[in-house]
Amino acid sequence: MKVQEVINQIEHLPKLHEKNDLSYIKEVLAYLGNPQNKVKTIHVTGTNGKGSTAYYITNLLKKAGLKTGLFVSPYISKFNERIQVNLELISDEDLINAYQVVNQAINQIRKSKPQFSLVTFEFETAMAFWLFAYKKSDYAVIEVGIGGEHDKTNVINPEVSVITSIGLDHEDIIGPTIKDIAREKSGIIKEHKPVVLGKIDTEPEEILKGKAQEVKASYFQYGKDFKIEIIGAKKVYFSNNKYNLYLAFRSDVEAIDMALAIEVVTLLSLKLSAQEISETLNTTVIPGRYQVIQEQPMIILDGAHNVQAISNLLNYVRKVPHQNLYFLMGMMKDKDLEEVFSEFKSSEKLILTRINYPRAAKLEDFPSSIRNRAKYIEDFKAAFDLAKNKLEKHDILIVTGSFYLVGAILNYWEEKDES
Repeated sequence: MKVQEVINQIEHLPKLHEKNDLSYIKEVLAYLGNPQNKVKTIHVTGTNGKGSTAYYITNLLKKAGLKTGLFVSPYISKFNERIQVNLELISDEDLINAYQVVNQAINQIRKSKPQFSLVTFEFETAMAFWLFAYKKSDYAVIEVGIGGEHDKTNVINPEVSVITSIGLDHEDIIGPTIKDIAREKSGIIKEHKPVVLGKIDTEPEEILKGKAQEVKASYFQYGKDFKIEIIGAKKVYFSNNKYNLYLAFRSDVEAIDMALAIEVVTLLSLKLSAQEISETLNTTVIPGRYQVIQEQPMIILDGAHNVQAISNLLNYVRKVPHQNLYFLMGMMKDKDLEEVFSEFKSSEKLILTRINYPRAAKLEDFPSSIRNRAKYIEDFKAAFDLAKNKLEKHDILIVTGSFYLVGAILNYWEEKDES
């Protein structure tokens, strides 16, 4: 099989089962010998920041000499990003091999259950667990898809669970309220296993702490058990019961994500010096998250796709010295578009676009107030070129609104660079 054929097969699987439980993924994993139990795991959820935190943790585990798997979603520019070992994308050969192993398991199960099937994310999750075991990884850092308790990754008993943030997103699936979302995400907290909590408002935090106390899991809170202090425009001071160190400042939220990663490796008692931690985190590049692809004029890619993430992004870029801020935005039509665009100032210049994806918002899906002040260009490549060509030396262009758009622009940027 060719790798693109495999990817197409996976991505064209159904997205949902009739019942929202873990029985399907558990059955196929059991047939495969429960590979998820053969590797130590770290489980990461949160409305925002879970991808960055997963990358930071993985880098630190690798620095400690541990062979480390990473499972993240969505991918930015290449499907293989979903599954990594020691921060190297799995090869096309490994991807095909994993697909065939999981597919064979499904075919065997169908001999007694003809209607048995997996949805796309379950198939990807099963592949990841099988590959991490096959590659004899010491650890695997697992980012949830959506939520926590009912997420298809929630078949593990992790060494540490991490909940980065709680905000409004995917309300139709795990909401509608903040309390509902907090309860769903608390589902990754496991009995007698520590949980690390990020910057979370009081109401959802009480729910998370209540779940931790219920299952006798120790919890470690940002701002209490570990802290950061942002010093000027370039430095962050981190402290907990083991480390006191300085980090390079990227943004407030990235500083908190780095702090979460340090707290995790502290709980794992890894032999890392403060200097090793600082150097490792300072050199970590996370695709599509506050990613600078050009310095002057500056171009930043960030997959902020909900109100909380957009607010965090705006707080950051407004502090960066600039003349004008340009935003190239493409969003999914099922997001809170009205609320997202209410975060922008009238002086900030908006260009709207879309990618060829069923959920991607078209011009008519955007609020009329935004349509009246923003330029809309259907072709995202033409939109990017127009925005880029407008830039003066001290302007900043931010591409945001969805990881799908960010990935498409990153691929386009790299193609142009190669040519």
